[in-house]
Amino acid sequence: MSLAVLHSRALLGIDAPAVTVEVHLANGLPAITLVGLADTEVKEARERVRAALQNSGLVYPHNKRITVSLAPADLPKDSGRFDLPIALGILAASGQIDPQRLIGHEFAGELSLAGELRPVRGALAMALALQRGSPGRALVLPAGSAEEAALVDGLRCLRAEHLLDVVRAMRHAGADAQAADPLPPARPLSTSAGPSVPDLRDVRGQAAAKRALALAAAGGHSLLLVGPPGTGKSMLASRLPGLMPPLTEREALESAAILSLVGRFSASCWRQRVFRAPHHSASAAALVGGGAPPRPGEISLAHAGILFLDELPEYPRAALEALREPLETGRITISRAMYQTEFPARFQLVAAMNPCPCGQHGSVSGRCRCTPEAIARYQGRLSGPLLDRIDLQVEVPPIAPATLAALPSGEPSAAVAARVAAARTRQFDRQQGLNCGLNGDALDQHCRLAAPARDFLHGAATRLAWSARSHHRVLRVARSAADLAGSDEIGIEHLAEAIQYRRVLSGG
Repeated sequence: MSLAVLHSRALLGIDAPAVTVEVHLANGLPAITLVGLADTEVKEARERVRAALQNSGLVYPHNKRITVSLAPADLPKDSGRFDLPIALGILAASGQIDPQRLIGHEFAGELSLAGELRPVRGALAMALALQRGSPGRALVLPAGSAEEAALVDGLRCLRAEHLLDVVRAMRHAGADAQAADPLPPARPLSTSAGPSVPDLRDVRGQAAAKRALALAAAGGHSLLLVGPPGTGKSMLASRLPGLMPPLTEREALESAAILSLVGRFSASCWRQRVFRAPHHSASAAALVGGGAPPRPGEISLAHAGILFLDELPEYPRAALEALREPLETGRITISRAMYQTEFPARFQLVAAMNPCPCGQHGSVSGRCRCTPEAIARYQGRLSGPLLDRIDLQVEVPPIAPATLAALPSGEPSAAVAARVAAARTRQFDRQQGLNCGLNGDALDQHCRLAAPARDFLHGAATRLAWSARSHHRVLRVARSAADLAGSDEIGIEHLAEAIQYRRVLSGG
């Protein structure tokens, strides 16, 4: 047989569309041609495959014209993941392995010149796509990638360390063709506990900020911490993951699949919420993603976790404005001339900033020398529409060292996390989601107010000239405050607490 057909997968965003690898051998001028919108890394497979076959003691058909087609032709293909299926296709088309043994398998793996298999990006994305589309097939991956893909339940994932391992398995034909595959099944990566999260008890004082952290954790709300340098803003933000429950199985797989696309997944952090803290010099593309083919940015890498932006006004204006849409929709769409790629981006924004360029505005030390115009310009780097999308704004005032030393240790994270878990349970029992996601009829149904509370809220909205978005966000925060208190109804005290968290900066 001079034609072999195999199956593999490309990467397009977080999706892994199926790719059919067709290899045809014909008489003619000896050459190997790759067609099907192959990127440079894929075209370089010609040299890797030739050397790997020869160094593994296999026969490379030098006297044949080899055509490799990667279908569909209009789907971009990148990286060395197609090395293994191309090598197996050449061997099958030249009669060195049984083509029937290739049926029911999908292959991906980069080859070294000696024939060793190297891990590939996006193993979890491929496994999830295979589970959705063709769960009956077995996925053959290099060591490292196979263990990662094996985290997906109900999938047969086989592990190989060398090209010869796969060749021996595919030569296992005849009477034993239905026997167990000689390739060993991959064992899921060990998901032992990762590094411990800092405890909230280390933070002394700052009761208002710690209360805002609890509200943010309970309802999934975005949070802005404003205060002079050294007051504990970053310290508070780093303790938010310890207040939140572990990821669900679905959330953990989605988060791990995105991290796998850029080679950042670690099994030790399985089901832990990601805490991403990019430097303030990050560009808009670094935050939202981009490139050709598109890669996820920080907002997608923080999916189901926390995106911490310290020194918020120092970020480029374009980068900050790019956050507005994903804060509302929970996804980001990267459009290019030939295709669109969508990444999930349901992250929880936590930001910190100084109140003025020198950072001392409002401090009891009186050391601020910034003019009102300078303060206005500094705070004006944050647009009104962006501030309108931040649920909680809280001031973190300085505490004198003598006072700080006399304060007792704070409440431990475990105690706050228990209240947060109870509040989240109430939300899921009531509306099957967090309060931050309430919209439309669900917002009206679950945030219904009694007449006194409704009049109180409308009066505040009129005096503060809120937008409809601000009004809805106050309702959601008040709903979270009521859930933390174990109350079925939103009272005036819950509304008052939610209102005070929108008055730190004038844009909110």
